[in-house]
Amino acid sequence: MNIEKIKVRNTDTGQVHEVVVFSKRAEAIEVVLGEGVHNVKCTLTPTRSGLAYAGKIMGREIVYERSREQVQADIDRLDPRLKRSR
Repeated sequence: MNIEKIKVRNTDTGQVHEVVVFSKRAEAIEVVLGEGVHNVKCTLTPTRSGLAYAGKIMGREIVYERSREQVQADIDRLDPRLKRSR
């Protein structure tokens, strides 16, 4: 099983964390921070400008700095069967 990980930035401290992707769609990305019983799930949704994804984990905002188009291109590249019909 291939586990996808992405890097997100904490806006308060500027730290970069590597999180595991639970599910990935252009509309939202679900990530898991931590391991075992100490994990926390978060949904990242696109910002108004569409240039990043943002969400909150335990009151702290995290940002994945990729646009909707870049995420959709990643999804299409990883599994071409899931391409949206145009």
